[in-house]
Amino acid sequence: MQKTQMKIEVRTSTGKGISRKLRAAGRIPGVVYGRGMEPIPVSVEPKALAAAIAGEGGMNNLITLQGGGNLDQVVVIVADMQRDPIKRTPEHVDLHQVNMNEKVRINVPISFVGTAAGVKEGGILDVIQHALHIECLPSHIPAHVEVDVTNLSIGQSVHVEAIALPAGVKCLDAPTSSVISIHGKAKEEAAPAEA
Repeated sequence: MQKTQMKIEVRTSTGKGISRKLRAAGRIPGVVYGRGMEPIPVSVEPKALAAAIAGEGGMNNLITLQGGGNLDQVVVIVADMQRDPIKRTPEHVDLHQVNMNEKVRINVPISFVGTAAGVKEGGILDVIQHALHIECLPSHIPAHVEVDVTNLSIGQSVHVEAIALPAGVKCLDAPTSSVISIHGKAKEEAAPAEA
């Protein structure tokens, strides 16, 4: 899992008005929370946040906070990020403090590899699940989980129980859940009868 750093500022006041002022000043309001601690309101520069979640791990990167008083050197992951519905720019970020010795539960993306045999035969690829809900130590968080679909024929599916996970990673999804299926070629609609 990728480790990165991010400079933050602890803020003393909260509320919608303060958040609007922060965004107008080019900063993103956020909060740091975790087990046994009161939530602490913070703000971060958009560039710093973008850099912290860049790369393969994305929002699952382990981020070491800098310059935030009592939060200096605290390790977090991005638990949630609210975006502007039109511009898609971050409007608020929730940072969850992690204990490197305690397991976390998060979602990791599934990366589908190869071209399914069923697609070559004219079938349709149906991705049912784009991520797996997993539990592991923070240091074991994978950037993604690979699923090879090369040998998948029409009518076949890949279930959660068939996905190989790295050592120390447990999947919390139902073992029989399908993540991807190949459906038969859609039947062409019959030509409408002449009036």
